[in-house]
Amino acid sequence: MPTFNTGSTGFMLLATSLVMLMTPGLAFFYGGLASKRNILGIMMQSFVSLGITTIMWYSFGYSLCFSGSGPIIGDLSNAFLRGIDSMTPFGNGSIPMFLFISYQMMFAIITPALITGAFTGRVSFKAYLIFLILWQIFVYYPFVHMIWGGGILAQWGVMDFAGGIVVHTTAGFAALASVFFVGSRLEKGGKPNSIPLVAIGTGLLWFGWYGFNAGSELQVDNITAQAFLNTDIAASFATITWLIIEWKREGKPKFVGLMTGAVAGLATITPAAGFVPVWAAAIIGIVSGLLCYFAVHMKNRLGWDDALDVWGVHGVGGFIGTILLGVFASTAVNGNIVNGLIYGNVPFFFTQLLATVIAAVYGFFFTYAMLWLINIITPVRVSEAEERAGLDTALHQEDAYTD
Repeated sequence: MPTFNTGSTGFMLLATSLVMLMTPGLAFFYGGLASKRNILGIMMQSFVSLGITTIMWYSFGYSLCFSGSGPIIGDLSNAFLRGIDSMTPFGNGSIPMFLFISYQMMFAIITPALITGAFTGRVSFKAYLIFLILWQIFVYYPFVHMIWGGGILAQWGVMDFAGGIVVHTTAGFAALASVFFVGSRLEKGGKPNSIPLVAIGTGLLWFGWYGFNAGSELQVDNITAQAFLNTDIAASFATITWLIIEWKREGKPKFVGLMTGAVAGLATITPAAGFVPVWAAAIIGIVSGLLCYFAVHMKNRLGWDDALDVWGVHGVGGFIGTILLGVFASTAVNGNIVNGLIYGNVPFFFTQLLATVIAAVYGFFFTYAMLWLINIITPVRVSEAEERAGLDTALHQEDAYTD
């Protein structure tokens, strides 16, 4: 009978709970940024993933991601968790397999929910449910298997500590594809309906991100602490970088910008959190604040109606974070990896770059094609009358506020 490490098991239970909390946090973040008529619609798209994704993960999702030896996708040998019980160990035996399954399930829940901020107020709930299911099967599950499940990208030597490719790049570029397919809102430029709600969401996301990144070590050791500190350092530097740029360009320090910068920094450090030294995390945070800010600015100038800046924050953040991992990775921090570009390892840098480009291109084009197919089954975009009325009333017959 295996003896699990109580410290690691207890910490991973906490980390799993923190990552679960990020989905409601995302709902608050997006709900506060949305228009007053679409608060419940966007929040429901996050919360419904808690239910549907859990069912999928238990039924076949975990198995497709982490069983089998296929180069792109796993098999169904562990469908419905067949062959696994509460005493089955994970990895070196420090935690139960059930705990690893639960932890990874929380990642699967939040990843497609990230995309919803791009098309807020425009997509029908029925089409979104189909999207939620298909996108996980054909985008999320393959990239989990290819990188974390021993698939082809892992065999190439691609590294991704907590989801720069698997979560943020795929979701961010899928969000951009959805913007191009769905089109712009009828009424653009609305202000956030509740900045305090955005603040609550940001706080929950930042808090949960410690579980997201530090928990990805899957045990308690020095790398866990490294990832925890790197997460906070990068987020803080990105927050202040964004604040300074926006203050200089617009003449006023903006609270929404401050919070957006924090999320950008958190997304950007995610792939590198347990692989780079603290000084590199600070640089990654500064670069994140700069590039993500200007990505959002470019998006606005080009007229891409990514309503809540999913591409500029998560897509660009995940993309540059994974590439910067190829620059700053250090075996002195984590002996299980290779050194990055600044230590002379040019091939690793280009491996990271290639894998990130593959994820971005596939996430974009497959999402666009999938939305086209869904649109044949049921209209993806709501009618003009429904959009003007707001999705809360038109689709759900509920109102966030009773005034």
